[in-house]
This record gives sequence, structure tokens and C-alpha cells, in this order.
Amino acid sequence: MLLESGISMSEPRIKAGIWVSAALRIGSADNKPGMVIRKGDADAGGVLVILRGRSGNMVLTQFREPGGELAWMRGTGPTPVNEETTDAYVKKQVSYDPDLWVLEFDAADYLPPFEGRLV
Repeated sequence: MLLESGISMSEPRIKAGIWVSAALRIGSADNKPGMVIRKGDADAGGVLVILRGRSGNMVLTQFREPGGELAWMRGTGPTPVNEETTDAYVKKQVSYDPDLWVLEFDAADYLPPFEGRLV
């Protein structure tokens, strides 16, 4: 279930709080339980997703592609990182964007429970 796709800059977007609630429900249904680590702006906050696996963590950063489509990039790189690196990355991103949401999912496969383009 893709929560946001093909949305141009002039079309309304799903509010961040609603998106977060849906992502958590999808995670529970996909056996990838999640939780809100940091609550951001309910209307327009961005989202970071921490994926916790056996070898460490990955942090996905939400962004919009030039056409307005929602996509995700591995903000901490292509391989799992330790807790200190995860915390430092999240802290730095929150310092740039105080409206940011931070979610965490148990994801042994390092894939988010929701659909979305991963770059």
C-alpha cells in the first residue's frame, strides 16, 4: 500500500500524523512492530525511520523527488550502523528540522514495512 505517490506540488498531501499512524499499523500487520521515538509536526513534519536489525540500524530519510513523489534514501549509508552513529544522525537531522518525526521499526531485513521508492 503506497501511502503517497504521484502527488504534484499543487495537490494536497497526507498530513504527517496520519501517515505515521498508517505506517505503524502497516508495520504491525507486517510483523515489523514500530513506535514513535519523536513526535513531529502533525500537519507538515518530515519523517525519519530507524530500521533495527540483527547487525545494527539503518536510518531512512524521507524526501520528495523533483516530480513531487515521496521517496526514501538510506541516510546512514548502505550498511547497518551502530547505536551511536544512529543517534548522532537523528540528532543532527532534528537540529535542522525541529518538526521531524522519528519512527523505529524492528526490521531484520532492513526494509520498511510500508511501500515506497528506496534510493
